Amino acid sequence: MAIVFNESEVTPEVLGDGIERQKLLTRERVAGTSILLDRLKLAAGASLEFAIDPQSVAWFQVLTGEGDLKHARGSEKLSDAHVAVLPPGFRGTFTSQAGASLLYAEVPNATRFDGGLATHPPEFRVVDWTREPVLQSEHDARKRIYLVTPKLFGMKAIKGEMIIYPKGTTGANHHHEGAEHFMYFLRGSGTAHANEKPFPVRKGDVVHYPDRERHYLSAADNEEMVFVEFFAPGECVTVWVDENKVCAWLPTGLDIQGNAPVREIKGHSSKEVAIPQDV
Repeated sequence: MAIVFNESEVTPEVLGDGIERQKLLTRERVAGTSILLDRLKLAAGASLEFAIDPQSVAWFQVLTGEGDLKHARGSEKLSDAHVAVLPPGFRGTFTSQAGASLLYAEVPNATRFDGGLATHPPEFRVVDWTREPVLQSEHDARKRIYLVTPKLFGMKAIKGEMIIYPKGTTGANHHHEGAEHFMYFLRGSGTAHANEKPFPVRKGDVVHYPDRERHYLSAADNEEMVFVEFFAPGECVTVWVDENKVCAWLPTGLDIQGNAPVREIKGHSSKEVAIPQDV
C-alpha cells in the first residue's frame, strides 16, 4: 500500500553547522526502498559537502533560496529553477549565503539498475527546468516537464519529471511495472488514490508507491497542484486500467515561461513506448 506523510511530521536532525536534515524516505519507513530521500535546510552561510559512493547516484532540487555548488570542474550558481544529478564518485560543496532548502535523493548501489554506471558513469550536469520543453496532455490541461532522463544524463538508474495539474483536473488510473517511485508535492492540494482508496495530499507531502500499485490523482477545485516524481529504475512499463483513457503528451513548443525551450521533444504516449528516446 502507498505510504503518505507530510514533511512537517518528520523531526529535523542536525547534520552539520547550520544544516538540518529531515529523513523522508528511509528503509525504516519504507521497507526495501531503493530510494533514500531527505529534505535539507541550510542556514545563511552554511556549506554542505557531497560525497557520492562510487556505486551510487544522487540528485537534488533546490526548493527555496540559492547557492553555489563547487566541484572539480568549476562551480554552478543554483536556484529553485535547478535540478543537479550527482554521478558515482562525485565530490562537491554547496554553499548558500542567504540560506536554502534542498530535496535530496540517492539510489545506493545504482549499478544494479544500470551496469553501465560502473564503466561509463555520466558526467555531472545541471538542468534548468524552467527552460525545458513543456508537454501537455491531449485530454486536458495537465503539463509535464522532464527533469532527469536517460538522454539528459546518460543513465537508466532513475527518471524524474514535474507534473502540473490545473485546478479540478483528474488523471487516469494506472500502475507501473518494474520500478518503485515517489511523489513530492511542491504546491497545491488534491486527492490521490492507491488501489482505488482515496487520501488527501498537500504541499510537503511525500507519497511512495511500490511496484504495481494502481494510482491516480485529482487536483482540488480551487488551486493548481504541482509535484515532482522519480522512478528507480528509470525504465518501467505503465499499464492503464482503461486503455481508452491513455493520453498522449503533446509538445507545446514552449517552456514554462512561454519562451522557446532549450531543446525539443516529440509527442508520445506510454501506450506506445515506455521511455521515449528523445527525452
